[in-house]
Amino acid sequence: MEVRPANARELEVWDDLVVTPGGGHVYQSMAWARHRAEAGWRPHHLVAADGSAALVLERRWPVIGGGSAYLPRGPIPAGDAPAMAHRLASFGGWLAANGIDVIASDAEVEAATGYRDLLRGQGFHPIEEIQPSRHKLALPLGHGADEASLMAGLAKATRQRIRAAERAGTVVIRHDRSRGAEGGPGEGFAAPTGDSDDALDQFYDLLLETGERRQFTFGPRAGFVAWWRAALDAGWLVLLEARTMDGEPLAGLVLYRHGGRLSTVHSGDHAATRRAQPGSLHLLRWRAIQLALREGCAEMDLGGVDLPGARRPPVEGEPMYGLYEHKRSFGATWVELSGAHERIVRPRRYALGRAAARLARLAGRP
Repeated sequence: MEVRPANARELEVWDDLVVTPGGGHVYQSMAWARHRAEAGWRPHHLVAADGSAALVLERRWPVIGGGSAYLPRGPIPAGDAPAMAHRLASFGGWLAANGIDVIASDAEVEAATGYRDLLRGQGFHPIEEIQPSRHKLALPLGHGADEASLMAGLAKATRQRIRAAERAGTVVIRHDRSRGAEGGPGEGFAAPTGDSDDALDQFYDLLLETGERRQFTFGPRAGFVAWWRAALDAGWLVLLEARTMDGEPLAGLVLYRHGGRLSTVHSGDHAATRRAQPGSLHLLRWRAIQLALREGCAEMDLGGVDLPGARRPPVEGEPMYGLYEHKRSFGATWVELSGAHERIVRPRRYALGRAAARLARLAGRP
């Protein structure tokens, strides 16, 4: 299938091709392309003959030429698994013809479709995940779902914690710059009284605290916060904050708005406030579900909980088991995805390129 660079008209409506359609992802957006370009990646906006499109990020090898390419969460799911595999092979063919030595993709395609087997036939093989999780927990919102039925589907203890947080006067602040937020934050939400950029910076501190408790780490502050601000400006990100009536922070939740769903990206709470203000994070997740329902989303994606070396549901005693049970208490079910794959086009130059890149990092070169 023919693949070509996007033309000027297609670039103007790029996000309508790869973010807003069902299955779309914010990591295929113009905002993400600009953000990664600032970190040294070269974005390619490609369009195939079937009308599909994909953002590809290229990194050149030092000295020797050639390079690697990554389709972040792309190409976005559209059509059946054979069409998806053919589409990825077509984008890969264009990249290989333009000097790329290895191609990675981690489109969010359900494993039950047989997509993994089809990719093997196209020369791809599974690799460790590029993003934190391979799988996710999701709550379907279609087929007549409403707030009453969704609340009834929550675990009893979760309903109790939500009600306890509401009785305690917990305030949920919604930071959101989408067109739909122009009429106000909506029922159950309060408008920000401070600067949203500052709130994102404070949320990073909360994640550091949470990460220490749950045994995971984050990258440098500057990159995370810069991206969050760009995504917020583009309307793709929502930050929900839980605070006391006196304004003391309790918990936070970052969501992506894309592909007919809201997706949980990061969450955290202050352990010290759990006893005095129970249920803060439960209330935030419930408000996120309410927002997704009001926006007509087909799904509330509560995010992943699997860890490197254990790409399966956590079991009791493992660090993510509590978070797994917490998300399941909202009625979410485990969805197994196909995971990340790569195709090595030129093995020799790929090996040399990786060695050259490693040496450049040791030497302090970009």
